[in-house]
Amino acid sequence: MKVKITKPDASLYDGPARLVQLPGTGGKFEILENHAPIISSLSKGIVRLIDNEEKEHTFDIRGGVVKSQQNDLLILVQ
Repeated sequence: MKVKITKPDASLYDGPARLVQLPGTGGKFEILENHAPIISSLSKGIVRLIDNEEKEHTFDIRGGVVKSQQNDLLILVQ
């Protein structure tokens, strides 16, 4: 799936991923390829991403929102 992680002042990640773990306001959750459409708020925590080459990326965030639809994931963070 295609993932874009953006802060107001910078792009943190723009590329493919096979798994994304997110700190939702109701608890941690994962998004995998072909996930059902979702919009959710995010709390302070770590976004963990595994790219298609099995490399792990982590991003410390203070909150934000995520939108996933048709294997296109947009994460707006603070």
